[in-house]
Amino acid sequence: MQKSIRFPATISFVYSLLLLVLILISCKRIEYKVIDDIAISNENEESDWLAYGRTHSETRFSPIDQVKVGNVNKLKVDWYMDLSGDVGLVSTPLVVNGVMYFTGTMNIVRAVNAVTGDLIWKFDPEVGKAIRGKRQAGWIHNRGLSFYKGKVFGATWDGRLFALEAETGRKLWMVETFDPKRPLYITGAPKAFKGKVLIGNGGTEAGPSRGFVIAFDAETGKEAWKFYIVPGDPKKGFENEAMEMAAETWKGEWWKHGGGGNAWHGFTYDPDLDVLYIGTGNGSPWNQKIRSPGGGDNLFLCSIVALNPDTGKYLWHYQTTPGESWDYNSTQDIVLADLTINNEKIKAILHAPKNGFFYVINRANGKLISAKPYVETSWASHIDLNTGRPVEAENIRYEKGPAYITPGANGAHIWQAMSYNPKTGLVYIPALHEGFIYSDHTIDIKKWQSVDFRGGTGVRLYLPENPPGDYPPVKPPKDYPASLIAWDPIKQEEAWSIPQDKFWNGGALTTAGNLVFQGRSDGILLAYNAENGNILWEFDAGLGISAPPITYKIEGKQYISVLVGWGGVYAGVGGKDAYDMGWSYGVHTRRLITFSLEGKAKIPKQPKPFFPKPLSIPSFSVDEDRAAKGAKLYYGYSCSGCHGGSGISGGMAPDLRASLICIDSVAFKSVVKHGIKLDEGMPNYEKLTDEDLLNLRHYIRHIANNSIIAESKTTE
Repeated sequence: MQKSIRFPATISFVYSLLLLVLILISCKRIEYKVIDDIAISNENEESDWLAYGRTHSETRFSPIDQVKVGNVNKLKVDWYMDLSGDVGLVSTPLVVNGVMYFTGTMNIVRAVNAVTGDLIWKFDPEVGKAIRGKRQAGWIHNRGLSFYKGKVFGATWDGRLFALEAETGRKLWMVETFDPKRPLYITGAPKAFKGKVLIGNGGTEAGPSRGFVIAFDAETGKEAWKFYIVPGDPKKGFENEAMEMAAETWKGEWWKHGGGGNAWHGFTYDPDLDVLYIGTGNGSPWNQKIRSPGGGDNLFLCSIVALNPDTGKYLWHYQTTPGESWDYNSTQDIVLADLTINNEKIKAILHAPKNGFFYVINRANGKLISAKPYVETSWASHIDLNTGRPVEAENIRYEKGPAYITPGANGAHIWQAMSYNPKTGLVYIPALHEGFIYSDHTIDIKKWQSVDFRGGTGVRLYLPENPPGDYPPVKPPKDYPASLIAWDPIKQEEAWSIPQDKFWNGGALTTAGNLVFQGRSDGILLAYNAENGNILWEFDAGLGISAPPITYKIEGKQYISVLVGWGGVYAGVGGKDAYDMGWSYGVHTRRLITFSLEGKAKIPKQPKPFFPKPLSIPSFSVDEDRAAKGAKLYYGYSCSGCHGGSGISGGMAPDLRASLICIDSVAFKSVVKHGIKLDEGMPNYEKLTDEDLLNLRHYIRHIANNSIIAESKTTE
């Protein structure tokens, strides 16, 4: 019988310890950091990108300088990941402990190795199942995730907030943030801070809407607090003193229209002052004559509101656009910076909302320090520094007839992220230059009422070259539709700007390498000299870029990553201009692309820009009466929000003029009524009758035939 050998306990312990050390050395184990508020506040961290704007300050500035002015032209593709099934990609990835997390179409979350791009896990919240029979409109894109103490937080466009175990992608909890039958949606990134997760929502144009933000316990998903942005029906009482105060700035029966204020983006936590700032949305509806007849500031629309992060209690506010009537929300970046102005050190907020003015605000008390227009602003001449209020132009609320107003409803700057570089002292803004003619001359403002999922704005917009009635055509404010602006927040003046030929370009990243990175809607990713705007490097991704780049450093190597996938609202409602980009639905491969100075990956070329042609179907005889009824359904059910006005798709959804499904009654019914494409984001409309479906098909063929006729005249 063979005897077993027994080692003394001390020898066994030493042997086990030595074995453990050898295993750790051989695996090159990563030292996992706990990601809490201290970690997210660390401006000197190089290895990670821990929050939407990198840190709690939301500056999108990285201290990494390995890639710099002198060598950025050597950047090459290091790795890439094809994202089959995705459409619009607008998300900011996170990088935590060597893993990259990002959200794609239909709110699917992926975790990949940040060095190799290998997939670690994928989480599908099954939005298609959630929206069946409940949701009739929404956006299938999302701007990002949040990370806190080992958990990844995301949100779905049907209103759910969820927490995932970062290591495995296992769902830890999921909650509904609003009734899924309400005409609200989520496209913004959650904000994690102090053991809580904050989320807002959009929907001011989708029906009567009263905006709010809501915070949940990060561990359990239990609701912590809720803050309404505008007051409700006074007869039902007010939730707090802030709502009672705000109600004094409203007129009429505003609560029947919701009021708006939806905070769908723009949340910042200030660890220095322990304050939460939220940027609030525009009015529901836009037209104040309907929403609040008799005027008023309509608090807290279009404001930065400071809240106690533990309780949600109101602290102070600054309103950028009192009584707004133009879709000038303030849900854009709220950037924290320490500035020295007139020899005084100020903890400041930097804010460039849609209304075209750049604001520097004392974040300790909400006092306005300075404000100047960074683009053309015909709605107001200037901001009075004594009152903090805009000095408005005449007829700005189109009370005397149509009014041409700049910026337009798309804003001077929307959700595409700006960045701030403390070394250059400049803010880099993806700016837009356009105006619209606003008019309510065909609207009965006394009877107008928004309806759930059909919505409306209470005002009509006209292109400057195609005005209503005898209103004269107007020349656009610039010869180019967009630009990248470098803005000095202390001098309140432009340092440099780069005109751009195309609309709707991506967000900006800036680094200690004296660089600014930005992707454009024409598919080009560029690196600029942060001091003067000189172009130093270009890469053609072969598909429009809407998302902002990020950067991180692992084992001494700097990476720059960006999601490539033309998206956002302009891909739905951009009309002919968006169509002319050539990023047609389903043609080009969406990708996550990562670059480094040592990159050697060979990336397949994308197809050329594609322009779907309307189908000619002589056998389908259009009944114009049916087409007129179909048009009311098409716009009444917000089909134009994804498929485009007059069916001209900008790439978010199929171009219906070129769709064979729209010709086949059975196929059309299976998609529109029965929802066989729910998993791709196409809602089902169960209440539509066969008559409705037929009328819709006649309208689609009507606009297809008109497009064919217009094109033939152009080529003659």
